[in-house]
Amino acid sequence: MPIKVQGELPAKEILERENIFVMDENRAIHQDIRPIKIAILNLMPLKEETELQLLRSLSNTPLQIDVTFLMVKGHESKNTSTSHINKFYETFDSVRKEKFDGMIITGAPVEQMPFEEVDYWEELTQIMEWTKTHVTSTIHLCWGAQAGLYYHYGIRKRMLDHKMFGLFWHKVLNRKIPLVRGFDDMFLAPHSRHTETPIEEIRKCKDLIILAESEEAGVFLTMTQDGRQIFIMGHPEYDRVTLDGEYKRDVSKGLPIDLPKNYYRDNDPQNAPLLMWRAHANNLYTNWLNYYVYQITPYNLMGTPDFTGKNAENKGK
Repeated sequence: MPIKVQGELPAKEILERENIFVMDENRAIHQDIRPIKIAILNLMPLKEETELQLLRSLSNTPLQIDVTFLMVKGHESKNTSTSHINKFYETFDSVRKEKFDGMIITGAPVEQMPFEEVDYWEELTQIMEWTKTHVTSTIHLCWGAQAGLYYHYGIRKRMLDHKMFGLFWHKVLNRKIPLVRGFDDMFLAPHSRHTETPIEEIRKCKDLIILAESEEAGVFLTMTQDGRQIFIMGHPEYDRVTLDGEYKRDVSKGLPIDLPKNYYRDNDPQNAPLLMWRAHANNLYTNWLNYYVYQITPYNLMGTPDFTGKNAENKGK
């Protein structure tokens, strides 16, 4: 699948070396096709790393994807250069009048703070409200999922007595739902968090359906009945070495950290990490793009997307 990004984005060269078809704006404008417009609100500290991970995750369908990276004004990034952000990121104000087929709201390293104390919380709530009318389907990742469930449904997060860290087994609960089509009965997915959204509170919400859960890690995947808001508690986009980097970073700082579960061969951090979640992660993003984005939005985004699922005329391209 061709992914359209800015020609000088550093991730573009890496993706091309991996034989992922990436095109810049110049080539894209000469193709007679409407690409799927995806906005990515990147709240992660290592933005270039997250850009690469998410672009890989979106690269497994035949659809052409036009990606716009968004930032929040209310926070200054300390781990990504200002020049990179100014060159490759848009503010919410610059796109608020546009409509998008899909959106991804990433996690953020602020989970141990109350939501209202996060310096960009007010702006984030404006963006989440805006998605109701300007985005067909939105994926929320990790802390982004906790924030979305709190904002949209008032479900609070709670602290864990230890960090949920590593690969955890999950079971699929609703196989008929297209988002988990093709999943095995059990699958592994990465988690890295100190808080959780209580699964019992999610079960009480009639607007939400749980699609996958773990005996150890709790809920992994839940969504609204219409698929317009999707909440993923882990990090399916993570690369092979992401958890390894987090573990060794904390060890070097003398922070208390357990070995990531089910991650290193023989539980030895000197061994290369095992990559055992990529197939399901790719399937998840492919199903989202196909069933909840591409088949729902109209060809002309200036029209009104079928948010109810009742207007057959708006389905398909």
